[in-house]
Amino acid sequence: MVAQYYGPPPARYAQEPAWDHIPPEFRAAQQRGFRDGIEGAKRDFKNHRPPNVLNRDEYRDPHFISPPDRADYRMGFRRGYDVAMRHIYDAGRY
Repeated sequence: MVAQYYGPPPARYAQEPAWDHIPPEFRAAQQRGFRDGIEGAKRDFKNHRPPNVLNRDEYRDPHFISPPDRADYRMGFRRGYDVAMRHIYDAGRY
C-alpha cells in the first residue's frame, strides 16, 4: 500500500495555540504565574496529590513576587494550574 499525501493541514489547525500557550494579553507577573501553575499541576499529579491550587505554597505565598504584582501572579498561576490539570485528566493520563 502506498501512503498518500493530502497536503498541509487546514489553516485553522496552524492557528490553534498549544494547550500550554500563555495568553498574549497576560502581563509579566501573570505570565510567570501561568508557567509556575503548569509546573505546580504537573508536580501535584506526579506526586499523586489531589488537584487543588490552594495546596501550592507558591500560590499561597508568592514571596518572590513584589507585593503590587501578587494578585496578577496568583491569577496567572490559577489559570495555568487549571489548564494543566484539564489537559492531564482530559488526555487520559490518569
